[in-house]
Amino acid sequence: MERVLLLNATFEPLQLITQRRAVVMVFGERVEVIAARDDGSQFRSPTQSIPIPSIVRLTTYVKVPFRASQPPLSRKAVLLRDNHRCAYCQGHADTVDHVIPRSRGGLHDWANVVAACKRHNLQKGNRFLHELGWELPFQPKAPIGPLWRWRHLGDIDPRWEPFLGISAEAPAA
Repeated sequence: MERVLLLNATFEPLQLITQRRAVVMVFGERVEVIAARDDGSQFRSPTQSIPIPSIVRLTTYVKVPFRASQPPLSRKAVLLRDNHRCAYCQGHADTVDHVIPRSRGGLHDWANVVAACKRHNLQKGNRFLHELGWELPFQPKAPIGPLWRWRHLGDIDPRWEPFLGISAEAPAA
């Protein structure tokens, strides 16, 4: 089942929800449909039918808790930011590595953590990149905007881009 972009009453993106949940919210008059799918598919009940939505907007404003300027740093978040690609060999990454090892004064922050494969993570150990003659192909940084969390879903509906703003661009990884 495809996903639907849920917007707050102020048109800020909140989350992705299932089509079924979106339709239930439309029938309950908790959301209004901003854009429907182009293929003409519909959900039908015995008394009415509605086009399957692609974007819905809440009819009442929902206060969203303060969001930090940077998303929380976690293994899963780093792997998503770096597209599960090892920073050293561009192969499949399944762990994270501190570019400047923590044992040698490196911090646990977005600018110092990259995705890595087990082989290169073990090979690097607690050494600096210049000691091994390695270089990073990119400068690690915190991801921006809400879309980076949804990149693993594959193709993003182009109708969502105006509501996602600068986050529609994938960060360089």
